[in-house]
Amino acid sequence: MFGAALPFFDEVHAVIAAHSIEAVNRPGVRTFAAGHPSPNAESAAAGEAALELAHESRDRGGLLVLLSGGASAMLVAPAYGMTLEEKVATTTRLMHAGAAIHELNCVRKHLSRVKGGQLAAAAGRTITLALSDVQAPVADDPSVIGSGPTVADDTTFADALEIVRRYGITLPDAVRAHLDRGAIGEADETIKSGDPRLGASTYTLVGNRLMAVDGAARAAESAGYQVVVLPDPTTGEARDTARRFVEAAAEAIRGTTRPTCVIGSGETTVTVRGTGLGGRNQEFGLAGASALPLLEGGDRTTVLASAGTDGIDGPTDAAGVVMDAGTLSRGTAAGLDWRAALDNNDAYRFAAATGDLIIWGPTGTNVGDLHVLLVA
Repeated sequence: MFGAALPFFDEVHAVIAAHSIEAVNRPGVRTFAAGHPSPNAESAAAGEAALELAHESRDRGGLLVLLSGGASAMLVAPAYGMTLEEKVATTTRLMHAGAAIHELNCVRKHLSRVKGGQLAAAAGRTITLALSDVQAPVADDPSVIGSGPTVADDTTFADALEIVRRYGITLPDAVRAHLDRGAIGEADETIKSGDPRLGASTYTLVGNRLMAVDGAARAAESAGYQVVVLPDPTTGEARDTARRFVEAAAEAIRGTTRPTCVIGSGETTVTVRGTGLGGRNQEFGLAGASALPLLEGGDRTTVLASAGTDGIDGPTDAAGVVMDAGTLSRGTAAGLDWRAALDNNDAYRFAAATGDLIIWGPTGTNVGDLHVLLVA
């Protein structure tokens, strides 16, 4: 299992079980070892099972959907006429080109039979409880979380084609043909606002990045730090955003002499140009470490951490990194160049050599990334 799926189900089922003997005696649980960030065959099996369950629920009063980040890859039903491999190739190329999550999900929705409100349309009535990992351009946008399987989607095939054009990626023939057909009205659009098929469905947000920030702030305060929260979500290219984060932190604590914890959160992107191993939090930490001298001086020491709340950063076993002003010199002593590591998207190997990886395994939730800077 990945992300919030299992603990989310356990908690909700416990509530249902406390009020319903039927729920205790007949849970009817099926699990799928779905893939992330790239879908696998189990992701496709989960998507087909969800559509089947949606159709069955029409005679049972509706469908309860527990939705979290990661569902875009873990609940997949490719549009008719294309294979899972062709869809994966498309989304992988967009990710490597640095597409933002809302852009990636726009394309995903238009290559799917389950996303963009289509699951709710199949069910007739849904109740959705959602954990959000969506930061921008609209925070916690229901149509972006998990690619919005139970809510309206007002993007179009034309929008998807424009995103493909903007990033200059080459599409598999079947994908290009499907998007072209959709743009001229020969393929079904996603479900739009006002569609009566969504009239009986409800949606409730139950967790997001601000809740993670609040928890981090309370932990820092209990450890004796004064806390500064940078409220805007961290977005954009990880290495550039990291330096801006450190600069903003330096400005925010100017003049203070107390131990301070600066907290930010969001979700950055990485344009993959190299052949190395890493993730957005690892790139954020390595680039941010190079800016830490902005905060050093006198008796001050600084530590920067960046980690995914789901415990998984890119295709690695790390959640992220925790780095200090000595990280770069430790890398040099190990025969590594931090600039070369960034250029090759190889932050993982650099952080492994300097002892700065955060590895705690999957956490059971996903509300974006957390950035913490300690100044003591």
